[in-house]
Formats: sequence, structure tokens, C-alpha cells
Amino acid sequence: EVQLQASGGGLVQAGGSLRLSCATSGFRFDDYAIGWFRQAPGQTREGVLCISGTDDITYYTDSVKGRFAIHSDNAENTVYLQISTLKPEDTAVYYCAADPQPCWGSPWYDASIYKRYAAVDHWGKGTLVTVSS
Repeated sequence: EVQLQASGGGLVQAGGSLRLSCATSGFRFDDYAIGWFRQAPGQTREGVLCISGTDDITYYTDSVKGRFAIHSDNAENTVYLQISTLKPEDTAVYYCAADPQPCWGSPWYDASIYKRYAAVDHWGKGTLVTVSS
């Protein structure tokens, strides 16, 4: 059974940092891309960024460039999302997802741009990040 478990969310002051984790099991980690999405209150889910392998990274939103970083630990089958200089507008539930297509593949863009979330094979439950001003 494929499982993705996001964790590490919490309440943080603006300007602070967090590291989110996406622990995975039930599939061959090396064969999948892992992406992060977020859903702010009252908004649709948006793609944030994604990693294929260890260093093929795709950003789906420009607003996080320079503040969000993604890292894959193949030994732990875990992907980390390091968030720095948090802003109130980063408040959202953060989800991780997995698909065998690379991050520049159609399932990821279908989900990120066209909101066709079912295009990505597997989703985990989210973790809430709240940024106070």
C-alpha cells in the first residue's frame, strides 16, 4: 500500500523557518517524483515544487523561489521541504504527492495549473502551517 505522510507543520511567526517532511512507503522511491502542494484557506490547491531523483527540481510557483528548498533522502525514503523567511501568505495545508512521471511531466502540470489533482497518482494527508504576522 502506498503511503505518504506529511509532518512538521505548526504555528510560526513571520520570518521564521520550518522543515516539513514527507515520509513514504509502499513504492520504489527512486522511481517516483515527489511534489509539494499547498492549499490556503478559501483557495484551491496549488503546486509548490517537486523533485525527481536527487537533484531535478521544478518550481510551480515563483513566490517561493529563494525561500523554499526541497531535498530528497533516498536512504530514508523521505522528502523534505525547507521553508525559510515565512510569510503570512504561506499559511496553508501542505500536501506531498507522488507520481512515477518526472516533475516536468504532464500529471504534475495538470495538477498544478489545471487543478486536475487526480492526474497525480498518490497523495498524502496534509500538514498545517500557520504563519502569524
